[in-house]
Amino acid sequence: MHSASQPAPFNQKMRLYALWLLATAFLAAFLVSMPLWGEGSSVHEPMEIAGLVLLFTAILGRLWSILYIGSHKNSRLITDGPYSISRNPLYLFSLIGVTGIGFMFGSLLITAVLVSVAFLIFHATALREAAHLHGKFADAYNAYAADTPLFWPNFRRYRSESEVTFSTAALTTTFRDAICLVALFPAVELLEKLHTAGYLTTLFYIP
Repeated sequence: MHSASQPAPFNQKMRLYALWLLATAFLAAFLVSMPLWGEGSSVHEPMEIAGLVLLFTAILGRLWSILYIGSHKNSRLITDGPYSISRNPLYLFSLIGVTGIGFMFGSLLITAVLVSVAFLIFHATALREAAHLHGKFADAYNAYAADTPLFWPNFRRYRSESEVTFSTAALTTTFRDAICLVALFPAVELLEKLHTAGYLTTLFYIP
């Protein structure tokens, strides 16, 4: 039971459902559209490369973050490593990954929509979790929150322990999720080729 002064942790299934809905809408749009700057344009390839860099940054960042928090999310107050520069590095790196996916598509408009909606989802989740941690850890969390941004990192605050005990189960799950993210690149490339070959109908172009 959770008291009125200690809100329950945010239901992570709601966040996942919202992200899956966003991903489904993205793929549905991609089935009937093409980026205005398609293959062969001077813009498309640099955006794809930037997207891949951002995607791998997100994967490495999430693996780095999970080494520290492991299975302790919402049960222990983790303040070292990536959690010393941001209270929500997992969400921050996920947002970087979403940006990379948008760039891989080759559309600034799609990127802006994906990032905006994903940020609203992550920000709402972070606020709900902050309320839970405040109720659970009180003054300790207040001191941590006073020095550490909710979302955007403050690299000057970085600190880390010399040794970290991590959860192999949490790391395995995060690695599996990373593989799914990497698989998006060949999927996007395949859809582009299907559009170019005429197997998929292009109803409109997105800048």
